[in-house]
Amino acid sequence: MGNLLDVPAYNHMMCELFQAMKELGGSGTIREIDDKTIEILQLTPEVQEIAHGNSGKTEVEYRLAWTRSYMKKVGILENSSRGIWALTAKGREQEKINPEEIVSKVREMMLLKTKNASEINTEDDDFENDGVDIPEEIQSWREKLKNVLLNLKPDAFERLTQRLLRESGFTQVKVTGKTGDGGIDGMGIVKLNGIISFHMLFQCKRYAGKISAGQIRDFRGAMQGRTDKGLFITTGKFSAPAIEEANRPGATPIDLIDGDELVEKLRELQLGVAPVNDYIIDEAWFLSI
Repeated sequence: MGNLLDVPAYNHMMCELFQAMKELGGSGTIREIDDKTIEILQLTPEVQEIAHGNSGKTEVEYRLAWTRSYMKKVGILENSSRGIWALTAKGREQEKINPEEIVSKVREMMLLKTKNASEINTEDDDFENDGVDIPEEIQSWREKLKNVLLNLKPDAFERLTQRLLRESGFTQVKVTGKTGDGGIDGMGIVKLNGIISFHMLFQCKRYAGKISAGQIRDFRGAMQGRTDKGLFITTGKFSAPAIEEANRPGATPIDLIDGDELVEKLRELQLGVAPVNDYIIDEAWFLSI
């Protein structure tokens, strides 16, 4: 099991994240940037899987969000409403960055905004106490929705899954609600092109961490001889071994939906999620291209 002390501090990942942005061509999704930064840092799987409380994020992801936030504050990074992060003109011009200088500049900015400067601890590396605004993706609607899902009662989460599958084209969707059934939470039928039908058993798990390969194997064992396919839905993530196990050749296939995909599906179907559209023209951005 990974130790929290093995996770680099947010300011100790700035140079690697900057390098990741360069290697990605100057822009990328949060997942692409996180994966590339983790690759450069050579973090072990155990460290990567350490959860940040019940937030649905790993500790590494959480700290990298703060890393991006600090780099955005000093004008090295920018992000769009679509969640794509990119190097600014200033960031593209730089060959390297100085993390200590970045932290110092951001803290100076915060001092100017804070009435009581003594509340800011300028000696501590605890970035959450620096008075810096919470990174946008941490407080985004996606994260808020994940927290709502995590706090649902088990039977409510099962009913939500049932509704989601029905809205997605499944028929005869039933929630078993049985205990001791090997993790089987329900069943349904999906028809392809209105001709070919597949019986599917599903498991839905409210989980903040990563689903292991063992949990996938247990689910497959409960499915044995009872279905054509399996579906595993979680508010968390799937470990790399779990993904491999789900797609193991010769075994009953199991489709996976993690927390990010679940949130996007709810958005797509507008189940408990309503869009609010507004636009602000940033003339300076166009002039900087």
